[in-house]
Amino acid sequence: MDAAVAQTLFLAVSLFTLLILFIWKSTNQGDKLPPGPTPLPFLGNLLQIDTSGTAKGLMKMSEKYGPVFSLYIGSEMAVVLSGYEAVKEALIDQAEVFGGRGNMESFNQTVQGFGIAFSHGDIWKQTRQFSIMTLKDFGVGKRGIEERIQEEAQFLLEEIRKTKELPFDPTTFFSQAVSNVICSIVFGNRFDYDDKEFHHLLKMINESFCLIGSRWGQLFDTFTNIMKHLPGPHNRIRRCFAIVEEYIAKKAKQNQETLDLNSPRDFIDSFLIKIQQGEGNSSSHFHMTNLIKTVLVLFSAATETTGTTLRYGFLILLKYPEIQERLHEEIDHVVGRQHSPCLEDRKKMPYTNAVIHEIQRFSDISPLSLPHQVTRDVHFRGYMISKGTRVITLLHSVLRDPTQFSDPDSFNPGHFLDENGGFKKNDAFMPFSAGKRMCPGESLARMELFVFLVSILQNFSLKSNKHPKDIDISPATSNLLSLPRFYEVSFVPR
Repeated sequence: MDAAVAQTLFLAVSLFTLLILFIWKSTNQGDKLPPGPTPLPFLGNLLQIDTSGTAKGLMKMSEKYGPVFSLYIGSEMAVVLSGYEAVKEALIDQAEVFGGRGNMESFNQTVQGFGIAFSHGDIWKQTRQFSIMTLKDFGVGKRGIEERIQEEAQFLLEEIRKTKELPFDPTTFFSQAVSNVICSIVFGNRFDYDDKEFHHLLKMINESFCLIGSRWGQLFDTFTNIMKHLPGPHNRIRRCFAIVEEYIAKKAKQNQETLDLNSPRDFIDSFLIKIQQGEGNSSSHFHMTNLIKTVLVLFSAATETTGTTLRYGFLILLKYPEIQERLHEEIDHVVGRQHSPCLEDRKKMPYTNAVIHEIQRFSDISPLSLPHQVTRDVHFRGYMISKGTRVITLLHSVLRDPTQFSDPDSFNPGHFLDENGGFKKNDAFMPFSAGKRMCPGESLARMELFVFLVSILQNFSLKSNKHPKDIDISPATSNLLSLPRFYEVSFVPR
């Protein structure tokens, strides 16, 4: 046997041995680890996951392996929790231990461990507590922000009137309206709808989220060390966020030059004041970098998620004109045509409230949620999950849990109505996640959805160039975000 053949044989045997060791390590660690599909070296279980509809693929896996199962994302083991009971037990009953944040390099290459989404420990606690309190100071959850949303609704209605009943894609209008509300808080001002800089910022936010949820984004998150050296669309993610960061940094510098320590004008002012108060305190995590990353997350996440929910909601109403008609009847009866809808009206509008909840449940905007991480070794449902393990809380499986919703795959406002037609809460309604990492903008998003949707239906009827039976309300993509299919709508004055 010559040297070349011997070398080839040795390499083949070595690779085969490594393969056997990898499979043994992955599948033979006693009964402590959750069950799951057998992974391949390097790839893990990626070939077994439907990347065009990851959440549904994982739900299908849970039918075989149960509500708690393991999954290898590349060489990293993650634990998937499926169904209301398992997710509730983790995020609510054991909130502290499941309150860590798993890494997503597509985001973290930008936020770098700062801000309120992908930070940990004291940075996260200080930043989140400050952000929630400051948002409240600027009216979130109170009458103050409701008035801002009502004012923005009037600007949105005026833009819709300019379309003169012609069919158009409402994506930009909805994004602008929703974004202007958070802009008024973090920047202290709103943008005109024809502002080119505003359009560019929203385009960068939308493009970055679409790329993160694409196959390129998934490959980057899984094989970061390789993908960061390769060309491809995934490299646009950082560039898109960088453009938004540059704008935030410019606004922060402008605010610094005119800062009044006794009279903060917006979120940025409040953060700048906190920075000055923490100077010389080594335990403070308030500095310019954290300010920029925090505002980036607030601005981009609030814009993309609520704007997409509105867009999905109006597509659903085009599909079901009978639901639209019932909404018109309740709006006319409770709100009328004269005054702007307010949260006090919502208490008297059970059907409208149920429809909005069902839009959020059915559209399932964040089907995988952001990844969690256990903060210590924990026994969970008979299995051992080691400290630092990534945990995927499958919100899709909660919002589509047949034990909690009678017909989970159909759009049915009855899921949130009792036998007398009154509004009925459901604990499995978790579009904003739950526990320690629950979305801090929940109350703002709920206000926006109600005021914007009711304001539009108060003034317009919806018309499509397609017959309702031909309208497809299944998601176009469903990974990081569930996005509705492209559609056009005509708004006809009532």
